[in-house]
Amino acid sequence: MPLSVPSSLAVCAVARPRLLLVFGTRPEAIKMAPLLHALRADGSFEVRLCVTAQHRQMLDEVLTLFELQVDHDLDVMTTGQSLNGLCSRLLERLDGVMAAEQPDLVLVHGDTSTCCMASLAAFQRGIAVAHVEAGLRTGNLQAPWPEEANRRLTAVLTRLHFAPTESARHNLLAEGVADAAICVTGNTVVDALQWMCRHLEELGWRPSAGPLAQLPEGAPLVLITGHRRENFGDGFAQICQALAELARRYPQVQFVYPVHLNPLVQEPVHRLLGGIANLQLLSPQDYRHFVWLMQRASLILTDSGGVQEEAPSLHKPVLLMRTTTERPEALAAGCVRLVGTDAARIIAEVSRLLDDPAAAQAMRSASNPYGDGQACRRILARLRQHFGLVQGNPA
Repeated sequence: MPLSVPSSLAVCAVARPRLLLVFGTRPEAIKMAPLLHALRADGSFEVRLCVTAQHRQMLDEVLTLFELQVDHDLDVMTTGQSLNGLCSRLLERLDGVMAAEQPDLVLVHGDTSTCCMASLAAFQRGIAVAHVEAGLRTGNLQAPWPEEANRRLTAVLTRLHFAPTESARHNLLAEGVADAAICVTGNTVVDALQWMCRHLEELGWRPSAGPLAQLPEGAPLVLITGHRRENFGDGFAQICQALAELARRYPQVQFVYPVHLNPLVQEPVHRLLGGIANLQLLSPQDYRHFVWLMQRASLILTDSGGVQEEAPSLHKPVLLMRTTTERPEALAAGCVRLVGTDAARIIAEVSRLLDDPAAAQAMRSASNPYGDGQACRRILARLRQHFGLVQGNPA
């Protein structure tokens, strides 16, 4: 039975609504940055930003790059902290922020612990929640873990669902969310990516120092990212085995791997892949450098969520080192292929794209299912409509 539309979805007449945006990780910051700027530029809202610093160093780089003014920095991470410990600290500190700010609406993003705990803290204070990038599902609570649970729990507490695709909208409808509570917007990561690409082009920017500046001009490049908890242990061992063999087979190809800061990623990667001449193990790259790397790449090998959305905008083939994905649109479009973490499968699929230009071109030519770079405009229009600032269809 579909859920009834909450009374708060009726037009709320508030003179200058106060919005509180909450995020804590690098991907959230990238995807929320263009929305924060759009909201502040519009002038219809009083906009406040709370960062939890669930990622500290990587978050700070994005805050600086996008010139994001922070009103509350909770700095919640401690060494060796458990997920339950993190969630406890998040809930307590976010409750204090919401008590002080008294927002009319809290905007959260995606599937992090920050997203889930901010939604719970708002709900328990009777504050409406709007969820950006709502409706992504794998149907498996263990993959990705704990992200699938975070986004499902957030959906139950959410009053405005900003779904990036029609597929995400249908997932929400199947769970009983009322259609009037859902707005299909496209993904804000495309807005952020287009901004950064314009920025790099206008500046004629490229790395001027360090290992990226030393990459051979014109050489094929395979970009790698990996950090998923479900791949810890044997999964990363298999991934590293595959990368070592691929680097040996393709000495003319540059393999570039910005290694996540988590010690459970750092240790096996550096132990198993250190010292290979054409395999660069780098520290995590800021967004400017990472976008440049994506533009430069021949193909991308990843277990990331956001890269699945960014790469199609750049016409880059993606091989996804996971058994399932909450972004099936890219699989259907043909720009992403699931390869899991089996070393033999990874080697075979990367080799196919490096050896067969037609296969790589077919993936590059696939359409981008994640939007046109206008997601923030649609979210802004729906928020204005919600608060009675404008009438009409935000599409």
